[in-house]
Amino acid sequence: MAASLVVTVVGPDRPGIVNRLSDVARRFGANWAESRMASLAGQFAGIVHFEIAEREADALEGALRGLAASGLQVAIARGEPLTAAGPERRIKLSLVGNDRPGIVRELSGALARRGVSIDELHTAIESAPMSAERLFRFDALVSVPANVADDDLRRELEALANELMVDLEVSPPSAA
Repeated sequence: MAASLVVTVVGPDRPGIVNRLSDVARRFGANWAESRMASLAGQFAGIVHFEIAEREADALEGALRGLAASGLQVAIARGEPLTAAGPERRIKLSLVGNDRPGIVRELSGALARRGVSIDELHTAIESAPMSAERLFRFDALVSVPANVADDDLRRELEALANELMVDLEVSPPSAA
C-alpha cells in the first residue's frame, strides 16, 4: 500500500535545499512525484508530493521534520485518494493589467462562485515595456465543472476584466 505525502518547505533561499529534500526522500525509498518551487522575496518556497510505501511514511515524515534544524519550516499533509467530482474540463486564464490590490480576490471569487477550481496559479509584478509602470500578471490553469457553460463563464470573466480594467485571455490548456 502506498501513501502520499504533500510537503511544504519555506526558508531562506540558498543552494542545496532541493538536494537535501531529495536526499531525505531517497533514503526512505520515496518517489518524487510532483513539485512546485520558487524563490520569492529571498525565501525558498516549495511544495513536493512524495509517494512512499505506507510502512516508511512515518519515518520519512520524521526525517523531513528534522530539516527544521537547518532553518527550514516544514509542513506535511497526508494526501487523500482522488475521487471523481464529475466531468470537468480545463482552461487557461491569463490576465495582465495595472497592478493594484484586490485583483486575485476578485478573480478567485468569481471562479469560486461558479465552482471552478484553480489547479495552478502563477502571478508576478512586471514592468511595462514602454512606461515601466507596474503590471500584474495572473496565469492560471483551472478546472471547470461540466454544468458551467463556456459562454457564461467567459461573459462573467470578461465583465470582471472590464471592471478591473485588465486584459483577460481564456483558452484551452494546450494553447499555454
